[in-house]
Amino acid sequence: MELEDIDLNLLVVFNQLLKERKVSKVAENLGLGQPAVSNALARLRKLFGDELFLRTSSGMQPTPFADQLAESIGYALGMIHGAVNARSSFDPATSKRSFTIGMTDIGEIYFLPQLMQRIQVVAPAVSISTVRNTAVNLRDAMEAGQVDLAIGLLPQLKAGFFQRRLFAQRYVCLFRAGHALDKKRITQADFYAAEHVAVVSAGTGHGQVDEILDNASPQRRVKLKVPHFVAIGHILQRTELIATVPERLAERMAQPFGLRHVLHPVKLPQIAINLFWHAKYQKDPASQWLRGLIVELHADAL
Repeated sequence: MELEDIDLNLLVVFNQLLKERKVSKVAENLGLGQPAVSNALARLRKLFGDELFLRTSSGMQPTPFADQLAESIGYALGMIHGAVNARSSFDPATSKRSFTIGMTDIGEIYFLPQLMQRIQVVAPAVSISTVRNTAVNLRDAMEAGQVDLAIGLLPQLKAGFFQRRLFAQRYVCLFRAGHALDKKRITQADFYAAEHVAVVSAGTGHGQVDEILDNASPQRRVKLKVPHFVAIGHILQRTELIATVPERLAERMAQPFGLRHVLHPVKLPQIAINLFWHAKYQKDPASQWLRGLIVELHADAL
């Protein structure tokens, strides 16, 4: 099969069917009638010699061959989209653009204060929204432009995405100033003798660390479990509990809450924090500006 045999519009329909799984929704998205989408699917089936999508009770499900084509076609369309829009301009000083960034609650605590402080100065009409990386289908949302960037440990964002390392960080033990463990170094015996607050964050890099600690012997003495890091500072400030947290979060929380942190006595993996964006927006000036701002504010020197 040669490229001149393929109508690019058919591949756009194919890509939409992969995301929406409904002919009616694809027709709505593309401003077409349902018969036109059905006709495009018929042409695709003839072109590739495969059914591609099968009607089921849960919508149009792709065949194994369609799944095989999906990644390459999505990547190619993204690159074409970026190329044809490369000449558009973006002026942060006058733009009223709203950006959406995928990040965790740790990310909000660490990245947003400086980012918003800078945006208020250089792009006063620009606004930012955040979404949890685990609360949306991040791959599809970023491909569709619903999420502009994502920050974190996100191994699912590989083919079709660019990434830039911001920093790697280790884990520390965090507790209130004056705690019995408030010294230069603590032992594993100290760690396991203390009572802990644990953040249950399945599906994140921190979730992997929790598994290591929970599968260790002896067991942590977990007194409290919470689903996020937002309240950790308030809790540690008023109790004898300790927490295992990323070092940069500990640095942000230490002064406001009167906390101290020391190197973790258990050997834990470092977390690589990366900035991700879809290939479709590699040359988009607005995306380039926001990426550059985040790198300027938060990336370690390479």
